Amino acid sequence: MTTKDRFITVAKRKFAENGFDRTSIASIADELGLTKQALLHHFGSKKNLYGEVLRGISERHTRIAANLIAETEDPRVQLERVLYASFENAMEEPLESQLLMRELLENSSRAETADTWYLKSSIEMLANIVLQLPAWKNTPRTDALTYVYQLLGAINYFAISLPTLRQMFGVRQSKAMEKTFRAELYRLIQAGVDRIEMKEAQI
Repeated sequence: MTTKDRFITVAKRKFAENGFDRTSIASIADELGLTKQALLHHFGSKKNLYGEVLRGISERHTRIAANLIAETEDPRVQLERVLYASFENAMEEPLESQLLMRELLENSSRAETADTWYLKSSIEMLANIVLQLPAWKNTPRTDALTYVYQLLGAINYFAISLPTLRQMFGVRQSKAMEKTFRAELYRLIQAGVDRIEMKEAQI
């Protein structure tokens, strides 16, 4: 692992645990036994380092999704596979989910000046799949983006909540909740795919 990659690995964890504003570049460098100047040599600023962390996450998610999408032409299967892959990733990398949630919830100080949105492409990719579904034809793109955002939010929120759920309900109960969540996620995906609830609401 290169020095640059080591910086990114530590930064990813610290940004997830503490957020962007409460993470200093000195603390990242100190953990690796390196200097602040060494970090700045590679990235130039904390903002650039943060961007590299998000870019790495976004590119990996996009690559996984693209491979799954290429395996079938059925948009329903594509959506299911990509969302379940997102869930598995969230369960395996809860700190990553925590970082993504922080980026969405604690970004008010940087949102107006941000020039790159690394998570946008992943959300738009899923929305494009949704709009290929028969029940979603002629539907505003806003609806598809909202549906995708709802699902990704549920997935990541559950993943980062598990430590709290274990303390609140115990290990056995939290494991049962994880199993149930998988089943409920499937139902939520199917209801959205066919727009069942929306059709019923219009009757």
